[in-house]
Amino acid sequence: MRAHARLNRSRERQIMAAAITEDCINCGACEPECPSEAISFTDGDEFYVIKSDACFECVGYYDAYACQAVCPVECCVPNENKRETEKQLIDKALKLFPDDEDLGQKAAANDYPSRFRT
Repeated sequence: MRAHARLNRSRERQIMAAAITEDCINCGACEPECPSEAISFTDGDEFYVIKSDACFECVGYYDAYACQAVCPVECCVPNENKRETEKQLIDKALKLFPDDEDLGQKAAANDYPSRFRT
């Protein structure tokens, strides 16, 4: 069974741009890589989770999910239940980081890293 098909059911109900599957081994490699600190592990969680309001799929910062790039078991995957466009994601990034002048300039010029452009 593919990793993205095995989303934890309780997590699946939450709307998020990316998801961490039950294959997570709780290594913690993903957490410091997230530019918006959207990944966390708290007591009661079975594995790391992604906060939906803070995940912008790294659009504007990287050309792939930063979490996925470092995950040794490839459990950071797109959430098929929450599809967002590149425009929605760059707008979310700009809202999360209003003081990031470099991001603002790249967005205004439509010249920024994005998994949609690779």
